[in-house]
Amino acid sequence: MEKKLERLKKVETPAADSEAKKRAAALAMAAFDESAENSSKTFQGMSWSMRLMSIFTPLKGIRLMDIRIPATAAIAALLIVPISWQLMNNTSLTPPPISDGRALQTEKKDKDETLSPLKNEPAPLVSRELAIAEPEMMMEAADMAMEAPAAAPPAGAMAKLATRTMSAPGLMQDQVVGYMQSGDQFESFDDANIKLTGDQPVSTFSIDVDTASYAYVRRAIVNGRLPQKDAVRTEELINYFDYDYATPPSADVPFAPQISVYPAPWNSARQLMHVAIKGYFPENVMAQPSNLVFLIDTSGSMNDTDKLPLLKRAFKLLVEQMDEQDTVSIVTYAGAAGVVLEPTNGNEKRKILDALDNLSPGGSTAGAAGIETAYRLANEAKNNGGVNRVILATDGDFNVGISEPEALKDFIKQKRDKGISLSVLGFGEGNYNDALMQALAQNGDGNASYIDSFTEARKVLVNEVGGTLQTIARDVKIQVEFNPAQISAYRLIGYETRALNREDFNNDKVDAGDVGAGHTVTAIYELTPVGAEQPVDPLRYGENTQVNATLESDELAFFKLRYKLPGADESTLLEMPVNQANVAADLNALSADIQFGTAVAGYGQKLRGNDVVSDFSFDDIAALARSGRGVDKFGYRAEFINLVEAAKSLATN
Repeated sequence: MEKKLERLKKVETPAADSEAKKRAAALAMAAFDESAENSSKTFQGMSWSMRLMSIFTPLKGIRLMDIRIPATAAIAALLIVPISWQLMNNTSLTPPPISDGRALQTEKKDKDETLSPLKNEPAPLVSRELAIAEPEMMMEAADMAMEAPAAAPPAGAMAKLATRTMSAPGLMQDQVVGYMQSGDQFESFDDANIKLTGDQPVSTFSIDVDTASYAYVRRAIVNGRLPQKDAVRTEELINYFDYDYATPPSADVPFAPQISVYPAPWNSARQLMHVAIKGYFPENVMAQPSNLVFLIDTSGSMNDTDKLPLLKRAFKLLVEQMDEQDTVSIVTYAGAAGVVLEPTNGNEKRKILDALDNLSPGGSTAGAAGIETAYRLANEAKNNGGVNRVILATDGDFNVGISEPEALKDFIKQKRDKGISLSVLGFGEGNYNDALMQALAQNGDGNASYIDSFTEARKVLVNEVGGTLQTIARDVKIQVEFNPAQISAYRLIGYETRALNREDFNNDKVDAGDVGAGHTVTAIYELTPVGAEQPVDPLRYGENTQVNATLESDELAFFKLRYKLPGADESTLLEMPVNQANVAADLNALSADIQFGTAVAGYGQKLRGNDVVSDFSFDDIAALARSGRGVDKFGYRAEFINLVEAAKSLATN
């Protein structure tokens, strides 16, 4: 038998033959039938002699079945091998080769190691997804190379691949050089420019308590890629965290601003002005009745596990907090809007949870029709003394319905004026339309959150449910006037998409951001004091307006805040001077909250590639964040430090 097998190994593999395949299959079936017939005539098991025979087959002889089985297997192998080889080379089952990507990686690494060898540093503590992201990224780059072999691969992907494998000569430490594009849509904006106080002494903007940007940035980094620049809104990164700011004593005056001035950690010639605001937080934030309508996208694009399945788990968390004074309705949209659950009392939890469980994805997205139906139900169950809110949950893809975004925004504004607000929960990636979701939330007097995990769902809908549902102040605006005798220039960090005109501050018809119960808001200005190195040269011709000698005062600035209490049509003004009493000589002498918020501000600017923080490394950011970690009940600040370390590994060293 061994000689026969040796001869078979030397025989050249024949070409695939359908007739031979049929004959081999018939032979195998006949052998099987005969074996089954013979075995049915005997008792189960083998006699002692037969067991010995099976053990010592090469020495005691060969039975008929012992020949048929290996012979049949050998014939089948001769037929299957060429067929399998053909399938592997001509079907989509074939794994994409990565030789091109590896060659590119090796070539660049070998070339650059002679110029700037990699540092031997310990790997940061990151999640499992980040640990496996690098081979996935190499495969992605190889796939793109296969799709367009004659053209250069996309710059973002290859810059990213190079970032992970080499140290590019001529780049500053920790400089971010490339981003992996995800297909998601974000509003494009530039970082705020430095303003000369003599030319523009007044800064005006709307507050922003949204946190969607931070959660999206976190997801990108955990998945092993840097987020695209426009996905990073620095103020949302800062405001993601809860800070132990001064709490106002009553709902009648819902804010108690605190202002600190201290040296900028990334430039000793500059100062930072830190504005800290915390909204009033009632003792029982859920005491106010809520009329909620869940407007849920069940289109085909919501099929991924991080979309509709996660969405249902998130809403269940909110339902568990409802009681008999609350009302819940569910509307879906996919091809046509559908009412899944008419307004239902909050204590009928089983009925509400069953309606959520029965949701399934399918169809095109008819977002506008869904919104109209949701607002109709909200109006039918409206509670004049409570919260009336539509909560839109989607990946942001509105491709049919009201085709004009402006018309959709106007519709939401009209409903807002009738007392029904809109909040947005974003899910998934690949076609997430952040720009539209932000616009809808702003026009609906609501907030926008991005749910990338069940933990984030718990943060938004359980830990911070008061801020998510109950509004304590509307149309909140901030205006700061700087004294040119003390401050020659300034720059607001973040809030680029929330800028207002100077005259908008006193105009109560101009919409601005809302603040929920217990929400914290932080705004940070970078200041250039008079006498320090100036960021802009003075004019050669014309009046030098940098310093007005008549403004002799120790005031650095004058701070104003406007807001409307719920139900009020006229705004209330808070104001306070900023003087030398607000100045601290050392950042380390200030609270952990200020230190941590400053670290996050540096991180956001770093991710956006702002040259202002080019000398402020990721290590510096992490060190400052550690010193400001303070009380970290839910571990969010520890997670941030890990993200800083992870971002460092994704940027060039």
